[in-house]
Amino acid sequence: MSLYFDPVKTQNRARAGVIHTPHGDILTPAFAPVGTQATVKAVPPRDLREMGATLILSNTYHLFLRPGPDLVAEMGGLHRFMGWDRPILTDSGGFQVFSLAQINRIDADGVTFRSHLDGSARRLTPESAMKIQEDLGADIIMCFDQCPKPTDYAVASAAVERTSAWARRCRSAHADDSRQALFGIQQGGVYEDLRARSSADLLALDFPGYAIGGLAVGETKQEMVATLDFCVPMLPENKPRYLMGVGAPDDLAHGVLRGIDFFDCVLPTRIARHGAVFTPDGTLNMGNLAFARDDQPIDPTCDCATCQNFTRSYLRHLVKARELLAHMLLSIHNLRFLIRHMEAMRAAILDGDGRLEAYVDMFLRRYLRGETG
Repeated sequence: MSLYFDPVKTQNRARAGVIHTPHGDILTPAFAPVGTQATVKAVPPRDLREMGATLILSNTYHLFLRPGPDLVAEMGGLHRFMGWDRPILTDSGGFQVFSLAQINRIDADGVTFRSHLDGSARRLTPESAMKIQEDLGADIIMCFDQCPKPTDYAVASAAVERTSAWARRCRSAHADDSRQALFGIQQGGVYEDLRARSSADLLALDFPGYAIGGLAVGETKQEMVATLDFCVPMLPENKPRYLMGVGAPDDLAHGVLRGIDFFDCVLPTRIARHGAVFTPDGTLNMGNLAFARDDQPIDPTCDCATCQNFTRSYLRHLVKARELLAHMLLSIHNLRFLIRHMEAMRAAILDGDGRLEAYVDMFLRRYLRGETG
């Protein structure tokens, strides 16, 4: 098998482990920067390596539309194409099909849609999603699924049935995990019975790993945490658990406490492009006048290249001048902030003796106090 998981140590439901892949190990818990179109926006691979990123995510939907999986395969696969020699995960494109594209038809076989780029008619099925991801060559690939509105029971129930049926077809189309590991995606909204049904369907297919989908897409934070309380224990303890699309610092802490191994999200680079940065005291808007003559780094405790070399005053200037360097420097800080957060939680799990709970309590008290002002 191309991927296997070593759970090194647990602390209550949280665990520190190692995911072994063909392109290196992922120390968990981990955060994966998102490189949707074979690039993490404004951050070169060199900087990702320097900040300690061990896994990045790219997206099947976007790469299917541009430049096309055939071209990526011709160029030697996604790792060589984007100059990244560490593990890559590709999402199946299901979320983007249902959220970005103009849907023409959803049927039992797949989805017909129009590209958000040029309006051209396209189609994705479980089999074509597998073929595209095989051509891209990521280490971890995902089943084609339907991500529903999480608080509508009827819609979530129908999505579970479709996701399970499509998972069986994905497993049949990609039966060999010796080169790429195929993960199943648990759906079911915020409903325990639907999550249980989805889990049972997926566990019967014996995937190398499992993702939790359909959260952070409209439900409240309290609903997300409550759902994690019951849906994470439904997944195997000996395989990695991936919470899709979650990246707020407080949400990462809640997820790790409940046994999630890795996460991905566009949030750190997206807010950076709007001038915002994570700090232990909440999120700061670097365009604020208060930083015009501030000669301190964003966070004096941070070891990222941005905090080691630039002041808040300079960063505010870049934001106000709309310089592209602002996107790069703020993104580097935000990504390193989340990676440091994950490293601290891993260390706390390995230390034992309730260290993780103490760290999370301290972190949340300070961070959320800053967020609420």
